[in-house]
Amino acid sequence: MTTILVTGGTGTLGRCVTQRLRTEGHEVRVLSRHTEPYAVDLRVGGSALDAALAGVDTVVHCATTQRGGDEASADHLIAAARRAGVGHLVYISIVGVDRVPLAYYKTKLAVERRIEESGLGWTVLRTTQFHDLLVTILGGLAKPPVMLVPAGVPDQPVEVTEVADRLAELSLAVPAGRVADMGGPEVRSLDSLARAYLRATGRRRAVAQVPLFGRTYRACREGGLLTPELAVGKTTFEEYLGRRFGG
Repeated sequence: MTTILVTGGTGTLGRCVTQRLRTEGHEVRVLSRHTEPYAVDLRVGGSALDAALAGVDTVVHCATTQRGGDEASADHLIAAARRAGVGHLVYISIVGVDRVPLAYYKTKLAVERRIEESGLGWTVLRTTQFHDLLVTILGGLAKPPVMLVPAGVPDQPVEVTEVADRLAELSLAVPAGRVADMGGPEVRSLDSLARAYLRATGRRRAVAQVPLFGRTYRACREGGLLTPELAVGKTTFEEYLGRRFGG
């Protein structure tokens, strides 16, 4: 039995990773800012983080925020993992962090570099966008009477439980460095995904594609969010929508 600490263990992905590992009989510690007994703000670190890592074999680092602080969190986690003698640090990243110039993506790439240079055994997995995230974005876009989506942008959403299975598998193996990316089963246009969302939720909206400008938009249009040669996911967006919304 392996002792594994999952940061962000109450989040969408971390919760699934935790469930998978516990089902297989491993001891899993869930670290998040507000969940005892391992309530730790990674941006601060401190003695509570050292206590959480005592006796841990592997860390699966799922904690993240778009409000800033991921790099400081990584620094604290890496330093504490070294002190605790952790043998393996597994990190979940995003396909396109080296191609799409979003500030959040640049931060994820910087965390990758910190982990690679940490001196710890490490594994990094990049995946495409989760179905859950896409639904959140589309839900916001569907609020006005006309649903405006960026023109010509393809996406390749993947099922979060499948990503969790892969992370759990990697956490139980030896450190592997940067492993093959993981993409969803289909490359789809954003407007087709929007129409699928509207059908599943029973909303009546016109969908209009709007051309945008800038380096980020150009990178997305050119496939920066995709890994079509590694479309290893099984669950399609429509299958996910059917489970979530019925029908």
